[in-house]
Amino acid sequence: MIITIGKAHDNDYVADDPQVSRHHARLVSESDGGWFIEDLASTNGTFVNDIQVIRKRVTKSDQIRLGTHYTLSLPALLKAGNDYSEEFAQLKTVYDRYIQEKVRIQSANQFKTRLLQSLPFALPGVIGVVVGFLGKGSPTLFGLSLLITIVAPTIGIYLGAKQAAKIPMQLQALANQFKIDYVCPKCGTFLGEIPWESLLNRKQCPVSSCKAKWAKEAGQ
Repeated sequence: MIITIGKAHDNDYVADDPQVSRHHARLVSESDGGWFIEDLASTNGTFVNDIQVIRKRVTKSDQIRLGTHYTLSLPALLKAGNDYSEEFAQLKTVYDRYIQEKVRIQSANQFKTRLLQSLPFALPGVIGVVVGFLGKGSPTLFGLSLLITIVAPTIGIYLGAKQAAKIPMQLQALANQFKIDYVCPKCGTFLGEIPWESLLNRKQCPVSSCKAKWAKEAGQ
């Protein structure tokens, strides 16, 4: 991959400055993923960290200067080449966390719902055993047992339904945040619930006005 730099509008990165030549320099990718800045016989020179260079390997922390004062950085140049592969790579964590949290909410709430709904139905049986051992036909204990038999399942159904109602709200809150975080790093378009690996295979944003590169081509 090559990103040309200069004052002329046919460059990938246009630097409109009197000190910058029409075709001043170029950024070249290496097979190991590194980048080199090359001067193209410019009038006022290319500098890396204030040292004039003809060809020099550069990193994100290096300051690149064209002429006496026009400065730029490697990340800025890469954006000129529409390379958003590093930002896109971070979306894998966003997607993985979303799926994990979605599963957790569903499983945790389903367990609580079933527990709340089933335990009250088991309670009358326990009370019946207690009455059989202690009450020996006591009207008071029999009445208490009958009351629990009626009330306990009703309460269980109510609490279970209340717990179940929390699931859509929690999932909606999770989805709302996901729509904010899982977007194209350049244009901000929501990427849906498409797995990150599937999007990586597409290599770039499908939005025609964006086309941000999500993955580097082989050899870049």
